[in-house]
Amino acid sequence: MIGRTVSERIQRIWYVVTDWVTANLAFVLFNAARYVLVNHHDLDFDGLVHYLDTPKLIAEQIIIPIVMLGVYALSGYYNRPLERSRLQELVTTFSSSFFNTFLIYLALLTNDQIVHRTTNWLMILILLGCLFGCTYFGRIILTQVSRRRLIRHEWGINTLVIGNSEAARRVATNLTTSRSTLGYKVVGFVEIEGENSLPGDGTPVIGFEEIPAAVRKWEVDQFVIATETRDEDSILDIVYRLFPFNLSIKIQPDTLSIITSSIRLQDIYGEPLVDLASPAMSEGAKNIKRLSDIVISAGALFMLMPVYAILALWVRKDSKGPVFYRQERIGRHRRPFNIIKFRTMRTDAEKDGPRLSSENDPRITRSGRFMRKYRLDELPQFWNVLKGDMSLVGPRPERSFFINRIIPKAPFYGLVHQVRPGITSWGMVKYGYASTVDEMVRRARYDLIYLANMSVSVDLKILIHTVKTVITGKGK
Repeated sequence: MIGRTVSERIQRIWYVVTDWVTANLAFVLFNAARYVLVNHHDLDFDGLVHYLDTPKLIAEQIIIPIVMLGVYALSGYYNRPLERSRLQELVTTFSSSFFNTFLIYLALLTNDQIVHRTTNWLMILILLGCLFGCTYFGRIILTQVSRRRLIRHEWGINTLVIGNSEAARRVATNLTTSRSTLGYKVVGFVEIEGENSLPGDGTPVIGFEEIPAAVRKWEVDQFVIATETRDEDSILDIVYRLFPFNLSIKIQPDTLSIITSSIRLQDIYGEPLVDLASPAMSEGAKNIKRLSDIVISAGALFMLMPVYAILALWVRKDSKGPVFYRQERIGRHRRPFNIIKFRTMRTDAEKDGPRLSSENDPRITRSGRFMRKYRLDELPQFWNVLKGDMSLVGPRPERSFFINRIIPKAPFYGLVHQVRPGITSWGMVKYGYASTVDEMVRRARYDLIYLANMSVSVDLKILIHTVKTVITGKGK
């Protein structure tokens, strides 16, 4: 059986190639209709072939399909090619075809308008019909082929079940024997301390410490948590320990009530599972969020260069030490990265160990106090966003030192590592900087609510409130 990583790569390539072919076919068919409806009165063209062979249409034929592929990619269609319902496929294909129709009409067809308005509407409907019909026909054929491969177990999702109790075996049986078209293959079970472990039935049983080796050896694609316990703190501890593997972490929705509001049902025949390693956000919205991060951060880095220069000179003149301050923080899936900020404290600020700052902290420099008030010290983090370490909006990244003190008080905090941390967050907008671990816990609750309600519109609201905070100088 071929695992998900390889099978997804193969399927993604086939979808892209097929979409390119059908996009070309759809545009040729539309141009034929376009000739009949608009251009057949033009005496410069000696028939349809001559019309299609003009330099203008040849250029359009090259450029338009490429633009259409960009829209398809942005819609999230290629993100997870094996985990999508037929309804999802239909809706995504229609919405992206509709958007492409709108773009083509604005870019190319406004000059083709003729006196009769009904003809203009007919052209738009024909274009939409060609784009949707050709694209959906190609996609549904590929989808049916991939489903057959999954059902025959030629392709599959190598699954490591966390648990070895009767409940875990029951979940494993449901995964492999249901009418699901996702092709689950259980490669092993993981014993959980304190649970009643069952004897092996031929499928390997390992301890938690053996997971790293098992992931490499069995090419594990996802974890499914199936424990006897319903204690949320214990389950969240397991989730937190699995995040660094950068794999899907799924769980039955009745096992962890803290995230049941984020359930997105993808396979009505299979075991209902919630993915804890990915936020409750559509694939298209994720792509738009990341594209916005890249465009805005690149623009900000370029446009704010004079501001960076002024602040750098001020920091250098105000106190001895480097202009920028780099510190290791924990990001998505618990991966460490170096955050970059303008230095706002003395260089010996943590000579006695990590400490949180307070509003009247004597370690803060004069320039640092001003920059903190207007959040200007955060501006270099646009570089972190551009690199992909951070996002414009997301939970505030913390250091391991403080995370290890937050987790015992609030095990739910580990869920913030589903997403990239942000320059700003709902917690920062509503609560501001935290000076104690208890305040960090209270602020983290806003980030948890954000995870359950992530959307492009919510991000926009948070950014607007952040700009308001910067302008009014209400940062601490």
